[in-house]
Amino acid sequence: MNGSRILVVDDESQLRRALRSTLSALGFVVADAPTGEAALEKLREEKFDLVLLDINLPGLSGLETCRAIRARSEVSIIMLSVRDRSEDKIEALDAGADGYITKPFDVNELLARVRATLRRAPTSAFAESRQIRLGELEISFRDRQVKLRGRTARLTPTEVDLLHYFVTHPDAVLPHDQILQAVWGPDYGDEVEYLRVFVNQLRKKIEPEPAHPKYIVTEPWLGYRFVTTQDAPDSSSPLPQESKHPESEAHRKGEQANADEP
Repeated sequence: MNGSRILVVDDESQLRRALRSTLSALGFVVADAPTGEAALEKLREEKFDLVLLDINLPGLSGLETCRAIRARSEVSIIMLSVRDRSEDKIEALDAGADGYITKPFDVNELLARVRATLRRAPTSAFAESRQIRLGELEISFRDRQVKLRGRTARLTPTEVDLLHYFVTHPDAVLPHDQILQAVWGPDYGDEVEYLRVFVNQLRKKIEPEPAHPKYIVTEPWLGYRFVTTQDAPDSSSPLPQESKHPESEAHRKGEQANADEP
């Protein structure tokens, strides 16, 4: 992990200097940029493993910069912001960020998030994973892509890690905190917004009908289940007849109401 290259993007020169000094002392190779435009220029010239990106930037905003980076690169991105609303976190994650830290932050918390992000398995770790086919869905971890009905979609590093975790734990109910700690790290157990955003992103890429998932199925109030068995739910099937057991019917209705919730 030492020697990993980090780009700090923030318009506060004092914060840039502090982060550069702290991270460099720990063995990271650090560069910095005061604006989104400058960051994109550095990313064109150099290769980085992680970008620490302030959400409030002059000119090109942090969110716009994040989208521009994600459109051309799979580098990991952690957003920094004074805003702590769930809506702000979700907006940043939807823009392509892998993580979100609220200012002012404890340096140890930041370092824990940085290490957890850089510790994620690189592409080479999945090189030996066989190509997986589930009906019309093909998953290639080595190529970081999925194919569905002739359409190919690229996966971000976090989407690869999340999908790999689902695939290696098939047909089991996986609690929210278990998934978060396995994919993002031990400090992320309560960040349910992360999971909801990335599950929805994955569904758009692997599900024939994302609004009626057949692979990544919501287990209401518990977590998710990655369905691989032959009796996987078919989103095109008619709704089941009214159950003779009221508690089963109530559970079914709750699952439908929470289909897009973690």
